[in-house]
Amino acid sequence: MSVSSEEKVEAPGGHPPHTAPAVAKTSWWKDEAQEPMRRNLGLVGVLLALFAIGAFIRPDLYSNPDWVINNIMVILTQAAAIGVVTVGMTFVIIGGGIDLSVGALIALSGVWATTLATQSFGPVGMIFTAVAVGVGAGLVNGVLIAYGKLVPFIATLAMLVAARGLAAQISGKQTQISADQFINSLATTRIVGIPLLVIILLAVAGLGWVLLNRTTFGRRTVAIGGNAEAARLAGINVRGHTMLLYALSGLCCGIAAIMLTSLATSSQAAAAELYELDAIAAAIIGGTLLSGGRGTIIGSLFGVIVFSAITNLFAIANLPTEVQNMVKGAIIVVAVLLQQVRFSSVTQFARRHGLTRAKPQT
Repeated sequence: MSVSSEEKVEAPGGHPPHTAPAVAKTSWWKDEAQEPMRRNLGLVGVLLALFAIGAFIRPDLYSNPDWVINNIMVILTQAAAIGVVTVGMTFVIIGGGIDLSVGALIALSGVWATTLATQSFGPVGMIFTAVAVGVGAGLVNGVLIAYGKLVPFIATLAMLVAARGLAAQISGKQTQISADQFINSLATTRIVGIPLLVIILLAVAGLGWVLLNRTTFGRRTVAIGGNAEAARLAGINVRGHTMLLYALSGLCCGIAAIMLTSLATSSQAAAAELYELDAIAAAIIGGTLLSGGRGTIIGSLFGVIVFSAITNLFAIANLPTEVQNMVKGAIIVVAVLLQQVRFSSVTQFARRHGLTRAKPQT
């Protein structure tokens, strides 16, 4: 689509017209505001491709409609806990940080919630304990980063090691069995045919979308991730907000801990290993910039489902976990490279035509 350099504007009072720059028009592919939509459509295409590959590998299974529907529900259920964690991780990365401790916080929250003393208070006590432990540990991360001025990578890495060690100390390196029937039933309960864990994921993602796109908290998160110093000069309490971002991530870890405890009817110090990598990868694939300042909840949700579908496909094909991890690593590298190339292309186009960067839609 052509770009006009100027247009005639009639001056009032019969004076000669003067020229004014026209608003440059961009195509749908070049429009930066449409980037999230393009990425989400691409992820939908990836999901359809994975479905087609599964049908090719195991046509006997995919020829049964009941099995197909059940398999979709299995994929969504497997994505539920890591999806909740990814919502919190998306906020942290948009805010310019990173959280490597989420897997360890899930393990710590789960182990603490399944101790005999905690289980004696019933499901409410277990849920409260898991959430409180997650938020508390997240606040520690936030304080160390915001007020202790530690690099997020170092602070959360230290929390990863400490939380795993504390979880092992509390559990005595033994598996903690959940005896609460309400907690255990969360993984098997369905509402109008949809697993309850999937409904919890959708609820958390919906609240996260509203928080990011319709509140001051979300706008401040984007501002801090884009330019922390400019946000500070604009009057935003950058330190306090950063602390809240890590507390939010810890809250999501506490919720995910209850979900995983329900799935396994137990918890242990080794639970949720590499969840931090899966959450970061899902957010990146969904369009969240590692440098901060941009990201979408919907995109991150699609990223989680893509990874869950890949895991399911490997299980159907009876391929080892090692191959699955190698494929995931390759996907992360490709996603980051494409993100950098695409962002550079759009930025150069905007500069070339004097366009102001538009706020991405979600």
